[in-house]
Formats: sequence, structure tokens, C-alpha cells
Amino acid sequence: MSPPIEDYALISDLETAAMVGRDGSVDWLCLPRFDSPACLAALVGTEANGFWRIAPVGSVAGGACTRRAYRPDTLVLDTVWETPTGTARVTDFMPPRTQLPCVVRMVEGLSGSVCMRSELRLRFHQGRVVPWVRGDGHCTVAVAGPDAVWLDTDGPVRVNGGVDATVWDVTVQAGRRLALTLTWSPSHQPEPPTPLSVPAETSLKETAGFWRRWSAQCRYRGPWREAVVRSLITLKALTYAPTGGIVAAPTTSLPGCIGGTRNWDHRYCWLRDSTLTLSCLLHSGYREEARAWLDWLVRAIAGDPDDLQTMYGVAGQRLMPETEAPWLAGYEGSRPVRFGNSAVGQFQLDVYGEVLDTLCLSLRAGIPMPAHVWELVEALMGFLQRHWREPDQGLWQVRGPRRQFVHSKVMAWVAADRALRMGRLLGRTGSSGEWRAMRAEVHRQVCRHGWDGDRRSFVQAYGSSALDASALLIPRVGFLPARDERVWGTVRAMSGLGQGGFVRRFAPYGPGGDGMPGREGAFVACSLWYADALAATGHPGPAQEVFERVLAIRNDVGLLAEQWDPESGRQLGNAPQACSHLALVETAFALSAPPGVRPASRR
Repeated sequence: MSPPIEDYALISDLETAAMVGRDGSVDWLCLPRFDSPACLAALVGTEANGFWRIAPVGSVAGGACTRRAYRPDTLVLDTVWETPTGTARVTDFMPPRTQLPCVVRMVEGLSGSVCMRSELRLRFHQGRVVPWVRGDGHCTVAVAGPDAVWLDTDGPVRVNGGVDATVWDVTVQAGRRLALTLTWSPSHQPEPPTPLSVPAETSLKETAGFWRRWSAQCRYRGPWREAVVRSLITLKALTYAPTGGIVAAPTTSLPGCIGGTRNWDHRYCWLRDSTLTLSCLLHSGYREEARAWLDWLVRAIAGDPDDLQTMYGVAGQRLMPETEAPWLAGYEGSRPVRFGNSAVGQFQLDVYGEVLDTLCLSLRAGIPMPAHVWELVEALMGFLQRHWREPDQGLWQVRGPRRQFVHSKVMAWVAADRALRMGRLLGRTGSSGEWRAMRAEVHRQVCRHGWDGDRRSFVQAYGSSALDASALLIPRVGFLPARDERVWGTVRAMSGLGQGGFVRRFAPYGPGGDGMPGREGAFVACSLWYADALAATGHPGPAQEVFERVLAIRNDVGLLAEQWDPESGRQLGNAPQACSHLALVETAFALSAPPGVRPASRR
């Protein structure tokens, strides 16, 4: 059995990330970027696919620490083991990158004496390639193809040739501190890189200081500040600093159904989250990050609107072919393990509304935009005017026949509405008559064909009676006011998607499914949308109950995956998931706002 998904904590240098388990093992690391091939891949395989464990000698694989926590307002992780002979702490962090990526792990004795062991087993190219490992005193290097990873230690290491692992043993007594630094470099560079330009202790202080200064900018002052700050730190950690792109998650193929095939690669940037991302950053006071995200978005979507994709790479790249890795056993046997994502080629109408909503929000917030943005608006609207009546694959990227999804049509309405708003703000009204007519036609069509009179609710697709949690966004995007009886009817109907106090995105079986086998968990973001909608329709008490229920399923260091399974009490899906943490922040702002004020509204 693999450790539960919630056993993992995140560390990041704002260009890539590592996942650290409660047993002291780094089981996932891609170098040098989020979307690079993994060199530690035990998370979706076995130890034979790469790991780096630091723990007391004699602790078996899977043996959890005594306690762990991030240092307040930072991404510095402390993991503590209490043993019969003493107590030791491992401090893990990744300094925000200035040159080469590195992972620093500091071992410290707190009381008595503890025999600690570091075991590093590198496997390049998604856990498949065994590198050539050689040691030289306190330093070892593993080389394969274009990659070289150097391990620098405060003490001698030995190479276990039988398993191609690097082992380091040390006894730490109270007050003794030692550091291990793992650094990636291109393999064609013959000399070992300088792992840190300053001592590890200094780097630790600088890294902690960076995160504390960044966290202090948060504007939220409500009752859930700790959860909000932790979510914002997580979002910052998922940001690719050179471009401003934010990945949906740092992992791939953590399953939505244990043992099933709902295993996707989320190490990319989704347009569906673009407005929520910008809104979250602006509400929280992170204007620089909001502008960087907008800049990434405008660069990524530049070109023919016919070629607008559902997602892009961290640098804005368009090609991310989906492949499978049969040499990886999968998380708890959940196969296949996928790299890349074929949903990139799907037709999704909602992304046009998301992009125009993001541009409109940016303009209203006073964020400077490139001069050609209005040309982009006209191009996107020209495409939508020709194609909005067509079926698509929808918000949930169904791998089946295209349908007339209600949410997709609502977002087409959003596109026309925001284009009109931007035109008024910029004094560009030449096409306003055509766009106004389109907006009215979309609205009439959705209210006629997307409404189920028997259910008294908006449904997933025209001609269907299946519910879909995306209908909870109707008041947020301004399609209908929250006081409209159809909105409350839809919110009330969402009990049909309930699962142990949480909300699924749609019914797991039947015509409302996504064309994939297996039952998935409840989507964390959907439960938070439900809380938002309850609050907007005048039910703050139940809204807060739902929100508190979501807060209770965070792991011990405050992280959320994509889904939650109330039956097994486990997190599911890739983790930590940006959309879950974005929704948490927005809901906290909404529930903390004075009566009558809706900061989460995108109107």
C-alpha cells in the first residue's frame, strides 16, 4: 500500500516542487521544472523508481514521523522523530531559485542521540533510467542522458552498488546540525556545481524570510487567516516564476478512483481557472502575481482564436502529448500512469468566457494590458459568434461525445457580457450591437433548454435531467442574480450530488458522466462553490458549515487534493490542487464580507 495522498507535504523553489512523505521520504521530484521528467517517482511507482528518505536508522519504510509542521507563514517543513534514544528533526526546503535548482535537507539533534540515515535512489526519465553513480568523499553525482544530480553532504557517503543508491549514516546529538544538498545541473557541465552560495543555515534563514515577507502582504483579516495564508503560499509554490504561469498541481496520475484509470497529468496551466486565479490574487493583495498571471495568459493564447487550448505549459507551450508509463505500477495500482494530457486538443467553449472574464477583471482592476488586447477581444468574439451554438467537451473535459453543456453556454454569455463591458470602458463600441444580440440569444437559449422544470434546477446539458455542480457558478458570473428563484432552486437541487456532506461535480454514472469507468470522490472546489452559492442566496449558516467541513479535510500541514472520498476518509486526485486552494481563499473572503457585499462576485 502506498502512503495516503494526504501524507505528503510540498516544498518548492517557484520553478519545480518536491513531495515529502510523513516517513521522511521525498517520493516525487521533477527537475529542473514542474513539467520535466521525474527523477524521484516512487509516488506513482515503487522505491525502485526513485526516492530520498531521511529517517532514524531502523525505521521501516512507511514508518511515520512523530509530528511535522511548516514553520509559520513559510514553506519550510520541519519533521520530528522521537526515538528511545533521543529526538531529531529534519528540515526540508528549496531556496527560491537564483541559479540551479536544489533541495536542502538539514538534520538536527534535539535531545539525546539519534542514528539517522539518508538513502537516495535516483531514477531519471520518469523513474525508468538507472543513472551512473560515482562518489568522491562528501559528494556524489548521478548522471544519465542530459541530467546530472549532485549530492553534497556534511560527512562521508557510500554508494550501494547493488541498488545504485547513495547512503549516508550519522549520529546526531542535541545541538548538532548537518546539511545535505541535492542539486541538478546539465550533465555536460563537468565540474560539480556550487550547491549554495551561502551556508545552509544562512540559506534556511533567507528562505524562511522570503516566505514570511511574502505572506505578510496578505490582505485577508478574517477568522480563517491561517487557512487562507497556507492556501496562498501553496498557490505561490505552484507558480512558475519565470513566466507567471500556475500549474494545476505538481503531480501526475494520483487517482480520482483508487485502482482505476482516472489518472491525469496536472502539471500544466488550465484556462478554466484563469479568472478565479486573478480574482484570488487581487483580493488577497498580490497584485504583482496577478499581473504576472495575466502576462502569461496573454502570451499563451496569442494567435488564431480557432487554436485556443484548454491548457498550456508553464512557459506557454502548446504541445503536451499524452503518453503512458507501463514501467510504473501506479499509485496503489492505479494505472496507467500518464505524462502529458490529450485534453489539450479538446474543444471547450467555456475557456473563451474565462479568458474574456479575466481580461475584463484586469481592466477594471487597473492592471496595464498590452495595446493589442482589444484586437484579441475582437478575434475571440468573432470566433464565438460563429461557433457558440456547437456542442463541446465542457468544463470537465469529458472523453466522450460532445454535448450542449449548459455551463459552456453560460460562459459564452459571459464572454459577450465582458466584451461589452470592456468596450464601454475603452470607448470601443463598434461591435456592441452584434455582441449584445448574441448575449441575449444565449441567455434565452440557456433559460429555455438548460432549465429542468421538474427538477426546478439548471442541468448539465440540453435535453438532460442530470445535475452538474458547475450550475452553482451561475450567480457568481452574473448570468442570473442570486435572488432569482431559479438560482435558489438550483442550489437546493444540488443535494442530489451530495456525498457525505460534500458535493460531487456530477452523478458518477449514467448520461451525466464523463465517459470514464469508476466512481470518483467529491470535488473539493465544488463543495466550496456550494458554500458560496448558499451564502449568496442568503443562507450564511449552512454556507459556513460546508466551509468548515472542507477545512477539516485538509491534511496535517493544511493541503488539499482535488477530491475527497467521504467513505474512506481519504484525499484523492493530484495534490496539492490549485483549484481547491483558490476556491478556499475566495470562499473565505465571501463568508467574511459584510452583509450585502460579495467580494467573490465576477460581475
